[in-house]
Amino acid sequence: MKKLFISVIIAFSTVCTANAYQVLSSKQLGKNDAKNQNVVVKCTTDMGRTSNQTCTLRRYAKCTGNGSKKTCSGWQPWRDLRSPAKEYPSWQSAASACCRDKGLR
Repeated sequence: MKKLFISVIIAFSTVCTANAYQVLSSKQLGKNDAKNQNVVVKCTTDMGRTSNQTCTLRRYAKCTGNGSKKTCSGWQPWRDLRSPAKEYPSWQSAASACCRDKGLR
């Protein structure tokens, strides 16, 4: 009985801390002087249901030159458009932080 109780507690804590967002769209735009990547995710509730709240994430790369001599500076960190001052190493971490800020997953 004690082992069953411990297993239930572990399973419950895993479900409550898992990131569960749904990707709605992912696009890469731009050709000449800049590129950007956009990802829109839909958050889920603690019960695992899809919420109607979304998070929009973006990162940029600045490009210079023309034709075959065009060079890009590399991708900047991901940013949540609600608070662009915060930077994230991946869109998954940005999505997780955005959904957590909304009280969701």
